[in-house]
Amino acid sequence: MQLRFSPSMRSITISSSNSGGNGDGCGGDLMKIKLAARQLSYRAFFHTILILSFLLPFVFILTAVITLEGVNKCSSFGCLGRRLGPKLLGRSDESGRLVKDFAKILSQVNSEKVPENLKIPNSFHQLVSEMKENKYNSKEFALILKGMMEKFEGEIREAKFAELMNKHFAASALPKSIHCLTLRLTDEYSSNAFARRQLPAPELLPLLSDNSYHHLVVSTDNVLAASVVVASAVQSSQYPEKIVFHVITDKKTYAAMHAWFALNPVSPAIVEVKGVHQFDWLTRENVPVLEAVESHNAIRNYYHGNHLAGANLSITTPRTFASKLQARSPKYISLLNHLRIYLPELFPDLDKVVFLDDDVVIQRDLSPLWDIDLNGKVNGAVETCRGEDKWVMSKHFRNYFNFSNPRVAKNLNPDDCAWAYGMNVFDLHAWRKTNIINTYHTWVKENLKSNLTLWKLGTLPPALVAFRGNVQPIDPSWHMLGLGYQNNTNIENVKKAAVIHYNGQSKPWLEIGFEHLRPFWTKYVNYSNEFIRNCHVLV
Repeated sequence: MQLRFSPSMRSITISSSNSGGNGDGCGGDLMKIKLAARQLSYRAFFHTILILSFLLPFVFILTAVITLEGVNKCSSFGCLGRRLGPKLLGRSDESGRLVKDFAKILSQVNSEKVPENLKIPNSFHQLVSEMKENKYNSKEFALILKGMMEKFEGEIREAKFAELMNKHFAASALPKSIHCLTLRLTDEYSSNAFARRQLPAPELLPLLSDNSYHHLVVSTDNVLAASVVVASAVQSSQYPEKIVFHVITDKKTYAAMHAWFALNPVSPAIVEVKGVHQFDWLTRENVPVLEAVESHNAIRNYYHGNHLAGANLSITTPRTFASKLQARSPKYISLLNHLRIYLPELFPDLDKVVFLDDDVVIQRDLSPLWDIDLNGKVNGAVETCRGEDKWVMSKHFRNYFNFSNPRVAKNLNPDDCAWAYGMNVFDLHAWRKTNIINTYHTWVKENLKSNLTLWKLGTLPPALVAFRGNVQPIDPSWHMLGLGYQNNTNIENVKKAAVIHYNGQSKPWLEIGFEHLRPFWTKYVNYSNEFIRNCHVLV
């Protein structure tokens, strides 16, 4: 048997190998098979290659993307096929349908109230366990999830409000270390004649009213804070010999304040310490409004009472509640906080002063402030309605006043720009020609009569009204605010500012102060001082 293929591959012949198979001596063909001709043209071949060149890269990329984005790795062609199949056929995979179905169920229960008798798991682990033990339908499962979310949201809100209340109490209280410092210095004042020496020395007394010097005023009952303000101003000044500090404090702190600056002179600068009881002008006849503020029952209840009473926490945001708590700081009814409005009367011989709050740090020479032209205005201040920080520098009159009150709506413009207390250049000579003090008194009285419905934020609102038309904006770099409540303060901007202000609850001398902002303040604390060390002042 022989098998022969034709050269053209179009026929196959099967023949016998026996030469005498049919009697005539010739071998015979047993079978001959003809094959059909192939019709594969070069054009069809080219088209096939072209299609594959477009298709294969697409399949490769799709395979790679699906593999990378999958939770479980596909290690077999079967797995890859199950994942590629729906994609190539234009159908969504099973997980996508599950997500859509679940979202639909959640939308359905969104407006439904969670049944009161529904048992809500306390943790995700408990939820999984109960899902294994009980056969919940999809709607029941969605309601359980909703109940868990509402429960946890409520607990988080309660914890946040509790945190804000605790922070408010911490901010209002006097730290043990500062109380210790005050007591020890008071004792030193009574037992150490050097701590009671006259400030300043008798031969320097005429300089207290010399307008060729740079006069700065700070009003505080915090000895440590006053020491930082004075030290930072003197160390940052190019002309410390021209500085005269007027430190005003209350009667109970006077001895400690006097002792500190008597024992820790900041020469060549001059420091005067004076108690409110030592100003002849500060009588009840001259400040009747302040007496009313301190004795008014509604005022005392507002600042010292139950801060949760009347507060609907279910509709109040934590930020709003925090702002209301800050407005209830007891310092706002302190005489020391109102003294700045009486500067022309307290310093009748001075023409220009820079007033500083006790929670500021001076980082640059302030002498150019005395050269600023106030254009006949009384108050040189940084405006707080424009700036890089949209939280701190976005204050208008609407942020401080109740414009639903007819008197406020009639007399004030909600879009007027607010300005900052804490570092102000006051032209006392121009001030004495105005009616600012009387206007201040009038509006404070009106607010008392209206049961605090005109405003509820300390001494700034009546000052905003009283100084209207008498404020000269100064460059914002002179005064940077918000270090006591803005945790995201730009550090580079802090370094560049002339005066940084820790306004807010998170004072640098408190443990609730922001750690990354505290070093700008502590660098001016004299930790080598015996009293500072023994009272363990916060580092």
